[in-house]
Amino acid sequence: MELHEAGLRRVSVLAFCVAGIWSAYIYQGVLQETLSTKRFGPDGKRFEHLAFLNLAQNVVCLVWSYIMIKLWSNSSSGGAPWWTYWSAGITNTIGPAMGIEALKYISYPAQVLAKSSKMIPVMLMGTLVYGIRYTFPEYICTFLVAGGVSAFALLKTSSKTMSKLAHPNAPLGYGLCFLNLAFDGFTNATQDSITARYPKTSAWDIMLGMNLWGTIYNIIYMFGWPHGSGFEAVQFCKLHPEAAWDIFLYCVCGAVGQNFIFLTISRFGSLANTTITTTRKFVSIVVSSLLSGNPLSPKQWGCVVMVFSGLSYQIYLKWRKLQRLQKKRKA
Repeated sequence: MELHEAGLRRVSVLAFCVAGIWSAYIYQGVLQETLSTKRFGPDGKRFEHLAFLNLAQNVVCLVWSYIMIKLWSNSSSGGAPWWTYWSAGITNTIGPAMGIEALKYISYPAQVLAKSSKMIPVMLMGTLVYGIRYTFPEYICTFLVAGGVSAFALLKTSSKTMSKLAHPNAPLGYGLCFLNLAFDGFTNATQDSITARYPKTSAWDIMLGMNLWGTIYNIIYMFGWPHGSGFEAVQFCKLHPEAAWDIFLYCVCGAVGQNFIFLTISRFGSLANTTITTTRKFVSIVVSSLLSGNPLSPKQWGCVVMVFSGLSYQIYLKWRKLQRLQKKRKA
């Protein structure tokens, strides 16, 4: 009876995590797409300063992580010092800015697909730089993802979707997305190095350090000179309160989503989190197509299925590897 109740509680917590991650990030995607395509106010102006979203997100997550540390952190020492995040903070500032800027040039579904192909630069760097040899199934995963993204990029986008973009330019948009992935790869590697050197570093410590440096860099970039884009973004928000409200909700969704990601990883591991976030991306594309008026052709849907088939196969391979490791430990 007790085992049944414990299993039921575990399933309930997992369902809670899935609902939290999906709702937070799917709604954040809707807001991101709205801010990049909508014309605000009677003058019909677009919000062109999309990098401002990163600064706002940094500030909200910085405050949020500080509150969480004060409320829940048990240890007061042993974590990584705040200054160790300075280099990861640079790439974590530039990378997401490129990803958001890409929405001026390509549609939201295209951006989500391109950013889902993280394994491609990782395997390229691993093979060319470090001489890592991957298995045949891993190459199949990469082929499915790379082929799906490439075919989607080559297919013609609907005129309705194109009319929403500020400056339609597919090569530039996809280029920004892949640069985003490259910078993310460096950020993740640096974070792993920090946690290896300081094992007592918590997820909230990382969130605080990364967003502290992100706030500093973005403030310098956006407000460091008299005609910085930050001043124009603030003025736009004053004239269009609706945009300011969307930005605030966008940031809250990001902070709430981080909470659920940390809860999922701590209770169920990174593989469960990867599975949830991958399926979330697929649902985001469906929501964008149905609710935001970004119709996809049957061929484009085929590309979407191809990409997520590769990602699903990758998750399955990770699960099999995890099962083998657990068996070895038991033996």
